Amino acid sequence: MRQPSDHEEKNGQPSAKDDSTFDARIEYIKDFFSNTDDLLMLPFSYNNRQGVILYIATISDSGKIQESILFPIIKYGEINAGDIPYTAEKQSKITLHDAGKALLKGNAVVIFEGREEIFSFNTMKEISRTLKEPDSEKTVRGSHVGFVENLSTNIGLIRKGIESRHLKINYHLIGQYTNTEIATVYIEGICNPALVKRLEERIQTLSIDMTFSPGYLEELLEDEPFSPFPHLLYTERPDRAIAQLMEGRIILLSEGSSDALALPVSFFSFFQTSDDYNTRIITGSFFRFLRVVCFVLSLLLPSIYIAVIGFHFEIIPKEILVLVKSSVENIPFPPLIEAMVMAFTIELIREAGIRLPTPIGQTIGIVGGLIIGDAIVSAGLVSNIMVIVIALTAISSFTVASYEMSNTVRILTFPIMLAAATFGFVGIIFALMFIVGHLCKLESLGTPYFTPIAPFNLQGLKDAIIRFPIWLLKDRPRELHVKNKKRLNKPRRWEKDEK
Repeated sequence: MRQPSDHEEKNGQPSAKDDSTFDARIEYIKDFFSNTDDLLMLPFSYNNRQGVILYIATISDSGKIQESILFPIIKYGEINAGDIPYTAEKQSKITLHDAGKALLKGNAVVIFEGREEIFSFNTMKEISRTLKEPDSEKTVRGSHVGFVENLSTNIGLIRKGIESRHLKINYHLIGQYTNTEIATVYIEGICNPALVKRLEERIQTLSIDMTFSPGYLEELLEDEPFSPFPHLLYTERPDRAIAQLMEGRIILLSEGSSDALALPVSFFSFFQTSDDYNTRIITGSFFRFLRVVCFVLSLLLPSIYIAVIGFHFEIIPKEILVLVKSSVENIPFPPLIEAMVMAFTIELIREAGIRLPTPIGQTIGIVGGLIIGDAIVSAGLVSNIMVIVIALTAISSFTVASYEMSNTVRILTFPIMLAAATFGFVGIIFALMFIVGHLCKLESLGTPYFTPIAPFNLQGLKDAIIRFPIWLLKDRPRELHVKNKKRLNKPRRWEKDEK
């Protein structure tokens, strides 16, 4: 048996031996949990000896314990305890030190008087919800199933989509107190082993008291935590996670969360959706290109308006010059203050809509936007053109497929507006140069983030800003350095036969 370490004795953990008396082992487990009230004991008699079933009532299924453990013990009381045909999943001969860990996982622990073996049974209470489509990733065509908060269920959904022995799962426990189970999923033979090794080394070096969601893991694992751009791709869709695995990426899953993290990813991965591949080539390419354009529009539109009104009024066409002049001439504030106030108001309405219950949040978003917009224009504090600009900016940011990338746009808009108000178009150009330079420098798990632009990869452009036909996407992404580079091999072979 493993002896308790000095670290355990300093933290006040009890010590005992597997050959201790029956009562001593029970006391050890009770002391291990400091006599918590939800640790229950179910005593029974077996072969004229005592026995006890210990379990934590809040996470163990008491009905399963009675039906699959207690009833078989009573029914087959004359045979060896190890030979009883239990109906629950059994893990025999665990050590006394591991009994506490087994109980924390929802298992039931059985101790027999006069026997050194301690039996552990899987009796965890199943707490899960139905499989439904994620609210943040709805699609028109394709699968409408989403991940849930159960790790085993989520891995099962991936295994159902990839029926291959090459699909590998590695489990880890993170959090000194929470002991949250996470899983790294990848396809052996496709995924680069160096990427798997690098991620495993990062996970093994983590030291944290708790982790409740992938957000904790993202900050601990990403290359540049202070960058405004996301380094890991969130998804709640099994089909999207499967697609990332087939590309050669790694999926990170966590117990208690319906989010899956895909890594490494590139900047353009955040503009891809499942509908891009479920619709026709031209349609899918058009809407992806539209999302990229809207990203740029939401980033620059308020800044361009500020620069034009404040520095470059001469570029406005004569046909609309009078309309613009009449709109802004009686506004007491400069364009920067107008834009800041309106952008801040939009963020307030958006945040209020998220935090309030759904029916109320939708009402606040619609009514609040209409009332505030009309009142602020009627009061002469903001021009009506500025309201239009901010509204178009907000709508454009909603089209970005990733919530994390959408937040990035909202944050970067403010410093670019300051640059435009200070130096006009020159300020916008310098701000864009800084952002592009930052993107070129970023890495996701050691791979280039801004590929296929930097470093330039002509092959990668086939599935970046637009989508080429699937039968032309024969190779997996070059930046991942996968073992199996070919994704398709003569996909339309029937054409030659028909000709």
